[in-house]
Amino acid sequence: MRPCTRRIASAGVDIKATSLDVDPVEHAPWCRTAPAALPIHIKPLVMALAPPQPGWCDVIREYAATDRTARRLTEQLRACEAAALAFCRLLERWNRGEALPATPGAREAALRHAADRVETALAGLEAPLSRYLVELEPERAEGRSWYGGPGAGELVEWRPVLERAGVHACPNRVAAVYLELAVLVRALEGLADAARLDSAPDRSSLWAGLFDLRDTLLGSTVDDLRALAA
Repeated sequence: MRPCTRRIASAGVDIKATSLDVDPVEHAPWCRTAPAALPIHIKPLVMALAPPQPGWCDVIREYAATDRTARRLTEQLRACEAAALAFCRLLERWNRGEALPATPGAREAALRHAADRVETALAGLEAPLSRYLVELEPERAEGRSWYGGPGAGELVEWRPVLERAGVHACPNRVAAVYLELAVLVRALEGLADAARLDSAPDRSSLWAGLFDLRDTLLGSTVDDLRALAA
């Protein structure tokens, strides 16, 4: 028996679609496999899911006095991290010469929106962070802060970049905000790496780093952000 095929007859130009004079076309049951075909055996696909990797949120949860305190702080820190990344990436695109958004007016609006987003996230961080520090405070402040200072790559002269982008914003404020937000993102990434390597800071060191984070971000950085968002 031949392997089944599907035959399609070509229509002549003088035959209308509604004509009943067309000879019936033989249609083989093309959906059935040929008898000579070998059976197909499909093994079930087993997805080996890797266990989730620990991150900086796990370090905060480990030392939290209550789940509620840890949840409030981690949620707000995630919002700050996302807003900081958006602000920094916007400036870095301009530094690479990418004209996004397409017009100077749209770029100014994008910078104001990015600054306002970070300011809003930081405003919501103060209460849960202060509460967590009170509950976490060790008997002796001997820990080494994991919240580092700026690196060479974070010291950027933004005046020519802003001028080229056609954005009228204070370059000193932009530089200060970018610097502090880049340090925040890098510090959280470092804390996550330490958790994955099972070398997370102890209670005293975690407190010292979070204290530096609050002292750095919730002061002049908020003022600069407010000015850029205006």
